Amino acid sequence: PFPGSGIPTLMSDTLFIHKGEMGERGLPGAVGQAGQRGLRGPSGRKGQKGQAGPQGHSCKQQFAAFSVGRRKPQHSSDYFQHVTFDTEFVNLYQHFNMFSGKFFCYVPGVYYFSLNVHTWNFKETYVHLMRNEQPVAILYAQPSDRSIMQSQSLMLDLQEGDEVWVRMFKRERENAVYSEESDVYIIFNGYLIKPALE
Repeated sequence: PFPGSGIPTLMSDTLFIHKGEMGERGLPGAVGQAGQRGLRGPSGRKGQKGQAGPQGHSCKQQFAAFSVGRRKPQHSSDYFQHVTFDTEFVNLYQHFNMFSGKFFCYVPGVYYFSLNVHTWNFKETYVHLMRNEQPVAILYAQPSDRSIMQSQSLMLDLQEGDEVWVRMFKRERENAVYSEESDVYIIFNGYLIKPALE
């Protein structure tokens, strides 16, 4: 209808008061092309310090070996007497202390040890191979008119910090081992066979 025709129009306010309900969500459209990479953003704030991690294994060589000798004879004047050594053949990483006469275990594992001594005529030879303060093997020879070479050997499973050394044990008889400056009659050896950590 045209204005002025006398026919009412449909432009009444009541036709536009109520909004219709939202329809169902349509399907997603196709993915568009990726845009260009944006600029690097500013660095964030520094985080808090984390907790300390577990302690690692110390770096050390998994080897140990020594061979030492004694050029002087020794008589046991006390009930127990420490045997020291004056000749160094092999002392890998200085694990054998020449001053104390003790091997110090820095690398835990299975070790082989051997002790060789020369007996003294008409005197007893009684020697302990020691681990820390406990005797683990005995080298013994009765008094005789003939001096002989005696040996003892064994394997030990050592922990770090264990010490292996030699002592003489005096009983009622005179106890001695023979050696001389011109040669070596007393020899103590040890070496690592298998480390505990490989």
